[in-house]
Amino acid sequence: MARRAGRCAALVAVVLVALAGCGTASPPSRPTGVDELVVPTPSPDPGDFVDGVDNVWFPLPSGAVWTYDVSGAAPGIEGTATARVLPGTEDIAGVATTARELTMPDGTTTTDHYAQDRDGNVWCFGRDGLWRVGEDGAGAGLAMPAGPRLGDGWRAAYAAGVVDVRATVSSLDETVSTPVGRFTDVVALETTDVDAPQSGLQSLYARGVGLVEQLALEGPVVELRLRTGP
Repeated sequence: MARRAGRCAALVAVVLVALAGCGTASPPSRPTGVDELVVPTPSPDPGDFVDGVDNVWFPLPSGAVWTYDVSGAAPGIEGTATARVLPGTEDIAGVATTARELTMPDGTTTTDHYAQDRDGNVWCFGRDGLWRVGEDGAGAGLAMPAGPRLGDGWRAAYAAGVVDVRATVSSLDETVSTPVGRFTDVVALETTDVDAPQSGLQSLYARGVGLVEQLALEGPVVELRLRTGP
């Protein structure tokens, strides 16, 4: 398995942030095996990956669409962001990846590529126009483990001199209220790009839904909250 050679993780491809709910962290969950994985890795083994992405915290069903209310202190930020899972797959480093496209209120679009390994961990294989696994030393990073454990940390995306995102599970069993409803089974991840100042984010993922809220931990306050989901 890719425990030694190849799982890729996913950089949360949102430039915004959303207000995260407060809550009491649960006891540490069962180990996810994060410490056994080589993260990042520039040469994932295609045999370690399955078709599609159905991790309960990071589901990417083909054609799914999420919309988010966006607000914040930065000018021109207000409006609606739309995330959609593009149909089909794209081969990156020999692995069939699923693309998620995010369009911000100003029309800026980013497309990130993900794949899921046989243990249920989701990996990021790159962002269009910025980096891709296997090119210029870029390695796959871990987007979401199959079973998040409080305090676990990993690299979510890596390309030397381009991006180096670190992620940590900061809370479990959060409760979050959004325009689409209230979620009680939520995992919080904190991420930061060590090469980019003021890049800290808190991202909250609800079971069976995916990203429901995101909040900037540094710099101008920006908030992203789920309005509609698939």
